[in-house]
Amino acid sequence: MTPRRLFIFVEGSDDQRFFSRIIVPLLEREYASVELITYACMKSVKVCRFVRSVTAMDHDFILCGDIDQERNVKAKKAVLKSRFCVLSDERIVVIIQEIESWYLAGLDDRSQKRLSLRSYRNTNHITKEIFNRMIPHSYTSRIALMADILDLFSFEVAMKKNRSFRYFFTHFIASSATRAMITHPESGSTAGTGDENRESLAEGVDDRKAEPGLDEVSGNLTTGVKIRQGEEP
Repeated sequence: MTPRRLFIFVEGSDDQRFFSRIIVPLLEREYASVELITYACMKSVKVCRFVRSVTAMDHDFILCGDIDQERNVKAKKAVLKSRFCVLSDERIVVIIQEIESWYLAGLDDRSQKRLSLRSYRNTNHITKEIFNRMIPHSYTSRIALMADILDLFSFEVAMKKNRSFRYFFTHFIASSATRAMITHPESGSTAGTGDENRESLAEGVDDRKAEPGLDEVSGNLTTGVKIRQGEEP
């Protein structure tokens, strides 16, 4: 049996940077390879062809997209399904509001003060524009700030502060061993830590109704990570 590969479709470079640093090291434990595809500049027909190729070869994929102006997760998933030929909601993750909300979600109070950032109880409302207004004057670029945020990122804090991140983690980080590594840092995790959070909440935004459903991935061997710009497998 051919080892399964995982392809994660993300919108742009900020998403690619986050997933490469925070998500891929966890998921590569489950797959022969984990590959990131940035699709913001790709034509829809090319993304459709890519998705169909992945599915035909019996590999896994996750398609991620910001909720943007859609009124809820269900509506956004319908847009993505139609645009990119995805047949099932189960392979789609809607980021609320934008990827910057996931960056900030991983900071505890101490880290926020260290970076001179405003403290938020949750980041479900954070957009790119809000993030950009928060950048301290000491930073000459948002990329430099994002890099420092990822250095201090805590999975457990992020699961408490952002519903869509918690949804992604609880539904796609399938390995119990990987979860244990994160929640028990003495086992060798390089991730940030916090008080153990055992909540299980569906994704949503502020008071919007969460969408139910199960999105599980399964896999086998671990060998590598790739970042691709749209080449088909």
